[in-house]
Amino acid sequence: MKTRITELFGIKYPVICGGMMWLCKPELCAAISNAGGLGNITAGNYNSGEELRMAIRQAKQLTDKPFGINITMLPSFRITPEIYDDWFRVCCEEQVAAIEVSGAPAKKYIPMVREAGVKIMHKVGSVRHAVNIEKMGYDAVLAAGIEEGGHPLNDDVTTMVLTPRIAESIDIPVISTGGIADGRGLAAALALGAEGVMMATRFIATTECLVHPRIWEEMIGRQEMDTTLICKTVGLQGRALKNQLVDEILAVEEKGGTLNDLMPLLTGKRSEAAWENGDVDSAALMVGQSIGLIQDVVSCQKLLDTMVADAEAIFRKNAAR
Repeated sequence: MKTRITELFGIKYPVICGGMMWLCKPELCAAISNAGGLGNITAGNYNSGEELRMAIRQAKQLTDKPFGINITMLPSFRITPEIYDDWFRVCCEEQVAAIEVSGAPAKKYIPMVREAGVKIMHKVGSVRHAVNIEKMGYDAVLAAGIEEGGHPLNDDVTTMVLTPRIAESIDIPVISTGGIADGRGLAAALALGAEGVMMATRFIATTECLVHPRIWEEMIGRQEMDTTLICKTVGLQGRALKNQLVDEILAVEEKGGTLNDLMPLLTGKRSEAAWENGDVDSAALMVGQSIGLIQDVVSCQKLLDTMVADAEAIFRKNAAR
């Protein structure tokens, strides 16, 4: 399955792992890349450029395939402008295959990234942002629908509509993300004009993702309506799993609480602990509506092989009609 995305990143399958705090570390990253996709290390897991460098080098010991780094540029009490500078510098020095940016544009870093030969893509939720990203000199755009976990744009446009709108509006490759977890989603994205897909939530339910087994049980047991949007009132919209902690967040918002009021509930330490101890009610776990499509826990290799085989079967079936 060759597309502009497989050629751009030098990968076998047009499937990319999105950023996930505390989960996208070298082990999962390497497993996805070894399976034919583009694995991901999330820079936000690390407190400095040198810590990120150590993770990149660990991944290089586990795979000789390309992988990328997620850098999320959203408001943070922990991550300073100097840390962002270090992360981009280290990615260039280590010559990773790609950088995936979300949040604020990384315009100041593009000359350095291009000089290093690193590809850069940006996740957007609107046509207007995709057009601007192309003008800045990015190599690819991620069309992120409201279904995605994490922080979808508050335009609230679905992946089904956003993907073709962006694909018809720009010339650089488009990657579709939000609500995709299997071969049907891959086939649909390609039919809509995307050159590949990005998934995050689905990769949690893989044997190489280092989470507590109770997390896997929860992922399989939940349905597509079991996520909700939080932090809309403070301009930091996010999609998270419905649970006791999320109910608390929504209650604070309903009373007119500020971002400072919410931060103790949103701290990353809560989610880090929850992934490890399996207490799903103690943190805002940022997962997407694709959770309703997860039926089992499989290896990254089986997941990607099955996805691509199923997508190809769909195309063959439709071509024979």
